[in-house]
Amino acid sequence: MSERSHPKIIAVTGGARGIGRAIAAELAASGARVAIGDIDAPTAERTAAELKLPFAAKLDVAEPDSFRAFVDAVENELGPVGVLVNNAGIMPVGRFTEESDAITHRILDINVYGVMVGTKTVLPGMLARGRGHVVNIASLAGENPTPGMATYCASKQAVLNFTEAMRLEYRGTGVRFSAVLPTFTDTELIAGTRAPMGLLAQPGDVAVAVRRLVAKPRGRVTVTRTAAVLASFNRLTPRPLGEFVARRMGVHRTFVDEVDRDARRVYDDRLRP
Repeated sequence: MSERSHPKIIAVTGGARGIGRAIAAELAASGARVAIGDIDAPTAERTAAELKLPFAAKLDVAEPDSFRAFVDAVENELGPVGVLVNNAGIMPVGRFTEESDAITHRILDINVYGVMVGTKTVLPGMLARGRGHVVNIASLAGENPTPGMATYCASKQAVLNFTEAMRLEYRGTGVRFSAVLPTFTDTELIAGTRAPMGLLAQPGDVAVAVRRLVAKPRGRVTVTRTAAVLASFNRLTPRPLGEFVARRMGVHRTFVDEVDRDARRVYDDRLRP
């Protein structure tokens, strides 16, 4: 039967709030059956109720047993996961020497290992069915190192390379892999910072990009178009000139010396292991 008569079953990690919530809402509005998982189960359940999603559950993306239990529950309730959106991620900011070992570990656990765990969990079933799609939410920070975000930038570069390796490794299997590279996005991740306003995306911008990728898969997409143009220009620009422009924009201070810790307190407190 047609895809229209069998809506896609899509799982979104980190779906309780922010970009994940926007993605879930956009995909549900397009006719998909969307399941969300989040470490914050009560908020995930409220979000599912508000968006009228058919499934929500607790999910710790860095724990393989938790991810397997989540996917099993989704498939028992809704059917085989056709698309996994690996969205869960965290973005502490500040000087690297002031970042605790626990936070460094947590960034890599969630942003990198969580993507790998999720992919490894759903991939065997997708391969057996000969179809599927894994969409990984990366970041332009993975291509544009930013002071005050060293570990985050490293984690998103890892996601980009992992996605590309998966695409090459499983070419011809019917399973697709995509990376989404948002610019700074207006969520609590940038709370207490003066992220360059001209480059700011909205969660809905990322959600629309994901919806379009699900409908017509391709390897990667950058959000927003303006950010994509600037990123392309940056790649063609000699590094010293690019760094000079970034300094003139104040990017070298934004996530290091100009962070309002009081404004970030709620977010930072939630990140603590």
